[in-house]
Amino acid sequence: MELSSYKDKMPAKIYDILEMRGIAELRPCQVKSIDAGLFRRRNLLVCTPTASGKTLVAEMAALSSLFDNHGKAIYIVPLKALASEKYKDFKQKYAGLFKVAMSVGDTDSSDTHLARYDIILMTSEKLDSLIRHHCPWLQDVGCIIIDEIHLMDDISRGPTLEILITILRKLLPAVHLVALSATIGNPGELASWLGAEPILDTWRPVRLFKGLYREGEVRFFD
Repeated sequence: MELSSYKDKMPAKIYDILEMRGIAELRPCQVKSIDAGLFRRRNLLVCTPTASGKTLVAEMAALSSLFDNHGKAIYIVPLKALASEKYKDFKQKYAGLFKVAMSVGDTDSSDTHLARYDIILMTSEKLDSLIRHHCPWLQDVGCIIIDEIHLMDDISRGPTLEILITILRKLLPAVHLVALSATIGNPGELASWLGAEPILDTWRPVRLFKGLYREGEVRFFD
């Protein structure tokens, strides 16, 4: 879908940012997310393949929250390495527009300096620590993105993430929640628990071939 065809369906400032970045087309999950109420602060569970455009959905949610003065955005990732990657990417994209920070340290503190930042990348364990320290600036959060939400099923980290989401929804009842995953077996059930609209699509930028390797030969399935 051409970006220009959705000009009237998204905030002008966000449209201008996408256009300036050279984005000429929206991918299926992005179109579905906008139609489902992304800019109306509808909670979303985006379940689409890797590289299908989920991150841009999250970015648009964060930008909408900031431009509309609903509050800062927290982007939760499972790994410090992923937080570092996203931090470098976002800092470059939004330099001069928004302040981007990363908080993944092992130090158990309230990180009061983060009150000055607009988009904050962190792990679920770090956010759990901030909540337990009654961090005052958490009340200024308007949007929370949860990347790789399927890790709720992980035996070691899943319980922390599940409890964290439960606490956040009670602590910030008006927060805009956007969850992302490429691998969820029960999206409808999870979306219901989150109070979110499920965004499902199978489109991927590169065709996925499935096959069986045996005795030095690969047999691809139709």
